[in-house]
Amino acid sequence: MNQNIVILISGAGSNMMAVVNASRCGNWERRFGARVAAVISNKADAGGLALAREHGVSTAVVSHRDFESRESFDEALAGVIDGYSPALVVLAGFMRILTPGFVSRYEGRLLNIHPSLLPAFPGLDTHRRAIEAGCRVAGATVHQVTAELDHGPILAQAVVPILPGDDAQELAARVLSQEHSLYPRAIENYLASMAR
Repeated sequence: MNQNIVILISGAGSNMMAVVNASRCGNWERRFGARVAAVISNKADAGGLALAREHGVSTAVVSHRDFESRESFDEALAGVIDGYSPALVVLAGFMRILTPGFVSRYEGRLLNIHPSLLPAFPGLDTHRRAIEAGCRVAGATVHQVTAELDHGPILAQAVVPILPGDDAQELAARVLSQEHSLYPRAIENYLASMAR
């Protein structure tokens, strides 16, 4: 049985491409019956859409600007997602706060990666906030999505040192390089647990 993965993006799609590449190199389809079936964005100009198409992955756009409320946007987004019968919905730089109704619809199969060591620094500007707080380490967290922003069971984390003189951009680049291996590995482990 196919375990379709739908990835939601808003930007360049580097984490999305890491997942697509890992799914192919790691033979997820043979091992778990899993494949990346679609990439969906809330922005028509998201760079990751072209990358996905270049790699033969279906794409779609559901612009949040076309809807008067979060609820109506999430309902339309869910309609497109459900067209792919997803076993897993993966947020990869999807810059929208999801409504509780959307989250409950995909409960137990909605994953996110966040650029901090949760529960520290939920929300935005994580790297600047970590530096300003005097932290010695930062990192990234893969977690199941719940109705509370950047909470939910933690599946995996990667730790990155904060170096003397780091600015937010330098730290962000080091964290992102870790995200590219952390997220695919966490998804693969999740698929393996679903297959048991």
